[in-house]
Amino acid sequence: MSTDKILVVDDDPKIRLMLRRCLESDSYVVFEAEDEASTHNILKSEDVQLITLDLQLGADSGLEIAKRIRQTSTVPIIIVTGQSDVIDRVVGLEVGADDYITKPFHVREVLARVRSVLRRSLQTDVAPSAEQAKTVGEGSVTFDSMTAHLDRFELLDRNGDMAEMTSGDFRMLTVFLQNPKRIMSRDRLMDLLKGTDWAPLDRTIDNQIARLRKKIERDPKSPLLIKTVRGIGYMFAEDVAVGKAK
Repeated sequence: MSTDKILVVDDDPKIRLMLRRCLESDSYVVFEAEDEASTHNILKSEDVQLITLDLQLGADSGLEIAKRIRQTSTVPIIIVTGQSDVIDRVVGLEVGADDYITKPFHVREVLARVRSVLRRSLQTDVAPSAEQAKTVGEGSVTFDSMTAHLDRFELLDRNGDMAEMTSGDFRMLTVFLQNPKRIMSRDRLMDLLKGTDWAPLDRTIDNQIARLRKKIERDPKSPLLIKTVRGIGYMFAEDVAVGKAK
């Protein structure tokens, strides 16, 4: 279940209700604001992951609100405009908005754009540093009583026995071990797996993770190591300890 918090800023209560129902149907936590004052009050009290911002807010200007938010925050912003407001859409993107939705909109478009913007915002944080990747890649990694020798493509299970792993399984495991406790979208996983001897696709990623779970999870039906983050992707939730290969 997603714990992402989304702030809907619109002075029309019907639009706010429509967006709230749409986003809550995909398990997002939704807050509402009708003007600049209520927007900033919520941003002060809540850790919001995304804002949908109508550009026409009566006495307040959505563009000015976006500018002021950008002075102190990098939270993703999706602006909401009328079909004919081409100039406002362009200016909105120039002041730092991440995407836009035009009225009238379909709920499926809203969800698609929200998911896409959240994925993009996460990708700036998911890649390990060059030093971290080098350190993990050169040594052995211990997690949940198992040890992976990344340089030898070997995994010792909880009994100390060699686990049966395909090259695809091990490369997927390596990506997770190099990015512990980082949420990674399917797109990001595919990027990290490029250059391998198999061509990952969206469904391939899901199937590969399902197979990997069977080999490393204590209970694959209730995974604790590789967790699904609804609407975004996956996260390796276990602590890892890096050592030298033996």
